[in-house]
Formats: sequence, structure tokens, C-alpha cells
Amino acid sequence: MAAYEVFGVKIEKNPSKSKLIELSVSTWPKWEGGPLKIPRSFKEEETMYLVEGKVKVTVEEKIGSFEIGGGDLVVFPKGMTITWEITEPVKKHSSWKKE
Repeated sequence: MAAYEVFGVKIEKNPSKSKLIELSVSTWPKWEGGPLKIPRSFKEEETMYLVEGKVKVTVEEKIGSFEIGGGDLVVFPKGMTITWEITEPVKKHSSWKKE
């Protein structure tokens, strides 16, 4: 189980089933989408668990990008602006931390 950070985004590869249960991921709202490229801004911290698919993420004002995909638990910080490019159809659950 590898956890790391890229441009302030926290990524955990293949978290344990017990962690997903502890976080109640299965109760979070679901979203599915096909190939798409859109800008996104996070008004609050968002945690997502990607069930399947691949997304290329480019963070505004950073050079380079990174990929997230099926089995990744990802936390985007409040205030971040990205370009979200789905390269393989995605199924995910998301949770928002409101202050």
C-alpha cells in the first residue's frame, strides 16, 4: 500500500478493505463518466475513491501532470484548480469535507 503526494494531492494506491469500510466509501455519492476534459475547482476538500478508469490531472500553475486510476484513494485540497481529463471511463465515489 503506497501513499504519496503530487502537487499537494494525496494519493493512496489500493487502500485496504478495512480502511474503505472505516471511511464508509460505499455510502459516498457515486459518479460515472466517459472521455471528458474539463476544468475543476475544489470549493472544499474532496476525497474520492476511483473504482475503475483513468484520469490525467493537470494542476493549475504547475508544470506537468499525473494520473490516477482504479484502486486509488485521492484527496484534493480546498482551493485547488485542475484540469480533469478522463482517458478511460471512470466510476468513483466522492466525499466533501465542509468547514
